[in-house]
Amino acid sequence: MAYHTTLFLFVFLPLALICYHFAPQKWRGYVLIGFSYLFFWMNSKELLAYLIGTTLLTHHIGIWLDGLTIKEANAEAEEKKQIKKQRKRVLLLGIVILLGVLISMKYQNFIGLNASRVAEHFSIRYSFDPVAIVLPLGISFYTLQAIGYMVDVYWKKIEADYSLEKTALFLSFFPQIMEGPICRYSDTADTLYKKSPLKLENLQHGSLRIVWGLFKKIVIADRLAVVVKTVFDSYADYHGIIIVVAALAYTIQLYMEFSGAIDMVIGTGVMFGVKLPENFRQPFFAENASGFWRRWHITLGVWFKEYIFYPVSVSKIVKKWNRYGRKNVGKYWTKIVTSAVALFPVWLCNGIWHGPRWSYIFYGMYYFTLIMIGILLEPIRKKVLQTLHINPKQLWYRALQFVKLMVIVITGELFFRADSLRIGVRMFRSIFQDFQPSILFDGNLLNLGIDNLDFMVILVGCMIVLLVDLMKEKKVALTEKLEHWRLPIRWSVYYGLILAVIIFGAYGEGYQVIDLIYAGF
Repeated sequence: MAYHTTLFLFVFLPLALICYHFAPQKWRGYVLIGFSYLFFWMNSKELLAYLIGTTLLTHHIGIWLDGLTIKEANAEAEEKKQIKKQRKRVLLLGIVILLGVLISMKYQNFIGLNASRVAEHFSIRYSFDPVAIVLPLGISFYTLQAIGYMVDVYWKKIEADYSLEKTALFLSFFPQIMEGPICRYSDTADTLYKKSPLKLENLQHGSLRIVWGLFKKIVIADRLAVVVKTVFDSYADYHGIIIVVAALAYTIQLYMEFSGAIDMVIGTGVMFGVKLPENFRQPFFAENASGFWRRWHITLGVWFKEYIFYPVSVSKIVKKWNRYGRKNVGKYWTKIVTSAVALFPVWLCNGIWHGPRWSYIFYGMYYFTLIMIGILLEPIRKKVLQTLHINPKQLWYRALQFVKLMVIVITGELFFRADSLRIGVRMFRSIFQDFQPSILFDGNLLNLGIDNLDFMVILVGCMIVLLVDLMKEKKVALTEKLEHWRLPIRWSVYYGLILAVIIFGAYGEGYQVIDLIYAGF
């Protein structure tokens, strides 16, 4: 059961809303936890035990750390040092257990098979038999939330919550358990624990956001999924411009589906009066790869920045390098080395987080390399622009930047979608074999699983999404603006969007239900 399914939209969600609304305020938190665990169980059955175990561990580690913090505040100088060490050991205990469970379940086969290959290369007797493992729903998402919570308590950014109900709700809230966003405790605490009654305004805003997400997912992404599957499953049969088309189709599919799913998640949260953080901010309007990732899967990027990038940046070894570098090699090279040291683990973890495949690790290193090249060349870029009197805000320059960004992103998504790194390299190389743009116009595209009507629906749908994103980029408050339109016009928009999903949605004969891509991570 996913957010775009009939079971969720017309049975599970309405039932959850009704039970929540009619429950006494003090019981509403338990109602949400109950429905969250039911949602988890319907997708992962007895693996719910992992979520409950993570909740209990996170809750008690937080309380343990909080108790040591209070003890430290009232201790003498010598005792404080011992308590600080104890607090660090307690935090490490919690992190090691959580990461140990995640690694053993998600990466055990990957590590074992690669260790076996290395052993074989050195003629060492070692073999590994892959283990059939079923992953709990959202384990990569709630594990990061749990670690973030413990670290924030350790850093004294927040106080541990002594209510097990609140910890359980924070880690299991059903709208976000499958695909995020990855929340920090401070992101949701204010509204998640308020237990506010349902409001008509929230139901309207939430419903509109859900339908908008369905439009992007069902009308656009699921149609493009047919093209993507056709080419990537039979990659050896295609080359040249068709590979580019497939990579572009996957890039758009991933954006429409993931951002659409997040729209559904945030819209569901709004219905309950819960404000969840945005996960996308018009990523294709970014100027470079670094900017793209500040706008794409925002909460994952923020998590890596808060809990990996910053700790590495202020570590003792980096501080020593900064002092040494400024004196001996200058500010420029000091900055380059510091950036590389801090960014490398971020992008390595980004790749690994997506799954146990070398293509994902390559994907992380791909962006690390591009961002480091950008940092290296930034002074040269500024000097060239200044020398040639080029205004970066000029339309032609921004268009050039957009083309460059699209090449970077589409190439990255090609490797991301390929079933292995070897296949990704082969598909990339095949782009340059018999590259014939005329194929775009001779009817060959109609052999990729969709017809002219499908192409038209995709094109119009993408133009609508582009227009909405453009207005958001210009800081136009669309929801508020829509509310001030006359009633007939406003409801025409609502019904038009609903009818578009019903009439043009990719389902029925010839289509199969497309699972949410990021639910697999």
